[in-house]
Amino acid sequence: MKSNVIKSKSFDFAIRIVKLYQYLNNEKKEFILSKQLLRSGTSIGVMIRKAEHAESKSDFIHKFAIVQKEANDVV
Repeated sequence: MKSNVIKSKSFDFAIRIVKLYQYLNNEKKEFILSKQLLRSGTSIGVMIRKAEHAESKSDFIHKFAIVQKEANDVV
């Protein structure tokens, strides 16, 4: 079975986001920005997994458009 590149990259990204959140929260005592970063950074993976179970091709495209918007929020 082929590996899903987007799924694995989003998982790796989420792990990096969690580590950054921990650093900002524990070392820099930045609570508000780090919490928002955690929410938006990990939601990308969640939306990708939801898109895998889309009901139609247009639903799949729509869900990936939302993923792209979330990714822009993080950057």
